[in-house]
Amino acid sequence: MKYEDIPLVDNKEQHNFEFIVDGYRSFIDYVIKYDLVYLIHTEVAPELEGRGVASAMVTKTFELLESENRQIVPRCSYVLSFLERHPEWKKLVAHH
Repeated sequence: MKYEDIPLVDNKEQHNFEFIVDGYRSFIDYVIKYDLVYLIHTEVAPELEGRGVASAMVTKTFELLESENRQIVPRCSYVLSFLERHPEWKKLVAHH
């Protein structure tokens, strides 16, 4: 299943990027500090495990942040492993 048609929602009140698939909510928690977006925690609904949801959600998050010229600080093990598998996105990582 492809997820191109499912929107990523920036829930600013809850400080997370939400991704709703088949009625189940997955999300990435973030904190914004000094204009950097710290990606803290990725959680996928158990019902969606193994369907590529986390990867699609991180990709959509990176696309959104890139379009806003934002830089990230990955603090989440899933995001870090995703960056290892997709080094083309390392351009978003803030260099301290």
